[in-house]
Amino acid sequence: MNILKILFLYIIFHAFNAVNTYSQELHLIVEGKDVSENIVIDSIGYKNVFTNYKSLEVEINSLHLKFQKIGYVESQLIFNTKKNDTAYNAKFHLNKKYYTIYIYYDKNVISMKTLERFSENVTSEYFVTTIQESESILNQINSKIAENGQPFTSLKLTTIKKRDANSLQAKLAISTNKKRTIDKIIVKGYEKFPRSFLTHFLNLKIGDDFDINSIKEKTETLNTLLFTSQARPPEVLFTKDSSSIYLYLEKTKSNTFDGFLGFSTNEATNKIEFNGYLNLNLINNLNYGEAFSLVFKSDESDQKTFDVDVSLPYLFNTAIGSELSLNIFKKDSTFTTVDQSVNLFYQINDRQRIFTEINTIQSNNLLDENNTQFIQDYNSTFYSIKYEYLKRQYNNILFPINFAFNIKTGFGFRKIESNKDNQKIFSLNTHKIFNLNKKNSIYIRIKSEGIVSDSYLINELFRFGGINTIRGFEENSLLASLYGLLNSEYRYNLSSTIYIHSIIDVAYIDNELINSKEKLFGFGFGFGLFTKAGLLKFNYANGKSENQKFKLSNSKIHISLNTRF
Repeated sequence: MNILKILFLYIIFHAFNAVNTYSQELHLIVEGKDVSENIVIDSIGYKNVFTNYKSLEVEINSLHLKFQKIGYVESQLIFNTKKNDTAYNAKFHLNKKYYTIYIYYDKNVISMKTLERFSENVTSEYFVTTIQESESILNQINSKIAENGQPFTSLKLTTIKKRDANSLQAKLAISTNKKRTIDKIIVKGYEKFPRSFLTHFLNLKIGDDFDINSIKEKTETLNTLLFTSQARPPEVLFTKDSSSIYLYLEKTKSNTFDGFLGFSTNEATNKIEFNGYLNLNLINNLNYGEAFSLVFKSDESDQKTFDVDVSLPYLFNTAIGSELSLNIFKKDSTFTTVDQSVNLFYQINDRQRIFTEINTIQSNNLLDENNTQFIQDYNSTFYSIKYEYLKRQYNNILFPINFAFNIKTGFGFRKIESNKDNQKIFSLNTHKIFNLNKKNSIYIRIKSEGIVSDSYLINELFRFGGINTIRGFEENSLLASLYGLLNSEYRYNLSSTIYIHSIIDVAYIDNELINSKEKLFGFGFGFGLFTKAGLLKFNYANGKSENQKFKLSNSKIHISLNTRF
C-alpha cells in the first residue's frame, strides 16, 4: 500500500513539473558584434518573448531577412545558444551595408518607359534603386506587367554581386506565360442584367488585356447603379486557353413613388389650403436599364403640372442613348404651356454624359379677352448642349448622391404670329455633400436658370418656389427671367436611418418683364426618417423677401414620402 502511495506521488510530482516547464516563457536576446551593430538591431526591433522554441526560431530567421532587405546582404547568424532553461542568445555580424543596386534587364521584355515610372536613373541596360525600395519596386513592375495581360508573371534577382564599395548589381529575371485576355464574362444571379452596361458603363470588353486590379475597380462601379448590386466580389476562372470572369449580381428594388402633402393659411380667406404632388419612377423593369418618370403636381395657386420623362440608354448596344420628355403646365384659367424635348446623349464613363437637345414649346392664352399683352400664344424652338456629372455614395440609403453637376446652354427663337425673336437660355444645377464625419455633414445646392430675349411674356418665364427649390414659399409662385438659388443644410445623423437638418435658402430674382430685382430668404428645419414604407421627410420653413419682416403665417409645412418597390 505504501508503495502505491509513493508511486502516485511520484507521478503527480513529475506531471506538475512537466506542466510548469511547458508553461514557461522563452526569452530572446539578439546582439551584434559591436555597439554600432547593437544600435541598428535595436532600431529595427524584434519580438523577445515566445511560448515555444519554434516561434523563437522563426523570429530569428525573420530578423535576418530584415537585415538583408535594408542593405546588410552579407549579414550572418554566428550562433543561437541556450543560456538557461528560459533564455536564448542570438548573435549576428551585420558586416558591410550597401545602399544602392544596379538592376540589369532585357529591354525586349520590359521597356525603359515602364521603368522610368519607378526609377529616376534608367539606361538601356539597367536601372538604379535603393536596396530598401527594391522589393517594392519589383512588386510594382510585376503589377504593371500583369496589367498588360500577363497575370502569372514572376520576377526575381539573379547573379547578385558587389559592384563597388556601396553598391550591388543583379540581373532581373522575368518568367512570363501566355498573354491573357478577357474571353468570357458570365453573370450569375441576375442573368438578365443588360449586357450593354458591361461594355459601355463598366468598360469591360471581350478581348481586352486581363488585369485583375482593373477588373475589380470597374466592377465596383456596379454599386452605383440603382437596379443592381454585387452579391460578392468577381471571380476568375483560368483554363489553358481562356480566361473567364464571373460576376455575381442581384437585382435590387429601384422603382420609387414619391409624394408630399403641404398646407398653409390663405391670408384672404383665412382657410387652410392643401397642395401636393406625386412622383413615380420606374427603372429597369424591362431589364434594359431604361427609366420612366411621371410627375403630377397640383398646388394652392390652382396650378397643375404634368411631366413624363423616358430614358433609353445604349441604343443598339452603343454608348449613345436617348431621352424624351413632355411637360404640360396649366395656370388656372390663364394659360397652358406644353414643352416637348428630344435629346441624344453619349455616355463618356460611369459618371459623365454629354447631351444634344431639341425642345419645342407651345403656349396658349386661355383668357376670353386678351386684356394683357404679356400673355400671348407663342411657339418656341431651342437647340441646346448639356453636360452631366454624377457621383454616388455607396451604401448610403439617406443620401445616395454625393455630388451632381448639370449645366446646359442653348439658343433658339420664339414666334408670336408672324413676329420672330431670337433667344438664348442657360441653366446650372449642382449640389455637393461635405461629410465632416460619420454623423455630421453639410449639404450645398446651387441652381440657376435664365433666358435672354428682346421681350418677355409671363407664360414663358421660369416658375419656382416650394420644397424642391426655395422652401418657405408656395409652389411655383415666383416668376423670373433670371434667378439664382442657394440651398444649404447642416445635417446630423441620429442613426443610419434618421437625420435632422437646418434650412437656410437664399434666392435672387430678376424679372425683366416688370423690371424687378429681389432677394428672398427661407429659414427652417426638418428631419428625415427611413421606414419600411420608404424615406419620410418633414420640412418647416418660413420665407421672406429682403425688406419684409418675418410672419408666422408665411410658414410652410411640407411632408413627403419616397417609397421604393
